[in-house]
Amino acid sequence: MTTQRRAEISGAGFAGLVAATALAQRGWSVRVHEKNAELRTEGAGIVLWENSLKVIEALGALPDLFANSMTPPFYETRSNNVSVSAEPIEGFRWRTMTRAHLYGTLLTAAREAGVEVVANSKVTAATGDGTITFDGGEQAQADLIIGADGVGSAVRDSMGFSFSRERSRDGITRFLVPRRKAELLELEPDTEWDNVIDFWNSEPRTLRVLYVPANDDELYIALMSPAADADGSRVPIDLDLWTSIFPQLAPVLRDAANTPGRYYGYQTTRLDRWTSDRVAVVGDAAHAMCPALAQGAGCAMVNAYTLAEAADVASSAELAGALETWERLERPFTDRCQDRSQRFADTRSMALGNQFVGENNETSLYDITDSHRHDLAGQHA
Repeated sequence: MTTQRRAEISGAGFAGLVAATALAQRGWSVRVHEKNAELRTEGAGIVLWENSLKVIEALGALPDLFANSMTPPFYETRSNNVSVSAEPIEGFRWRTMTRAHLYGTLLTAAREAGVEVVANSKVTAATGDGTITFDGGEQAQADLIIGADGVGSAVRDSMGFSFSRERSRDGITRFLVPRRKAELLELEPDTEWDNVIDFWNSEPRTLRVLYVPANDDELYIALMSPAADADGSRVPIDLDLWTSIFPQLAPVLRDAANTPGRYYGYQTTRLDRWTSDRVAVVGDAAHAMCPALAQGAGCAMVNAYTLAEAADVASSAELAGALETWERLERPFTDRCQDRSQRFADTRSMALGNQFVGENNETSLYDITDSHRHDLAGQHA
């Protein structure tokens, strides 16, 4: 008889749950550790593209995801309140939703696959031989350890993976508020308020509101300002400031002013390596990126799924080499997405609109089910 292989995963976020579900569906015994007392996700809303939807479809969870999410008619960009583009995003799927809905979908899929998810379980270290250590000093042994434990990853740091961190001048505060579509229509009756609308303002100061309908009732708005702008980055938000620049958004900005939030500075994290022996890291632990292309979660889920695939087809003796090969094949796509996202953040060129073209769509179009997907690796660099 074949002995069931075991995976221990640190971090019950999107990447951790995807890797866990993919492994469990392939017959692995999987335990996921979440250091917080509650199983939940931070943030407000999210945009998923074809690459992410392929992963969720492969896990069998796409109907649940589609049940309380939407595809907006257009991705519209406005600069200083003038519409500069309205992109229909043709040729691939995209979907908007609350982060809680995505999280609930992935958590349900994990539990249905037999994954054990343990809250209030803090991982402090991992070693290449498959030993994982917890906050109380207890240890466990696994065939595979995955660090999906965020930018402050204990798995990454205990393994000695070196990394660089590049911070940008801008940051963002995210809110989930009621749609208030009727009130918005009263202020701007000619606006299609089901669109994603990227409002940019450059004078007299740089401020941005990303307006994302998440479903029929909820709206995700992300307020961007330079970190050096004390008023723009303040939380609770300076309602008079934001409504003076974006008066048509006053109804939802008033809700945001009464909603708890936190300002996050943009950052990009690059590691010297993602794997060592029986340990691999994914998600923000390995490749945090600026949100310009809305692919932080997408890359995390794609890499988590392909990691599970690579580990499953390798024997125990082959696992370390299989993880190295997985990184060599998959990492170039994430590296290029990080570079593009950083460039957009540095230049603020998303304000020009018409961004979903050419090489910018490489990550969105990435298909985990395509056996030839690595054939063109490196040609878009």
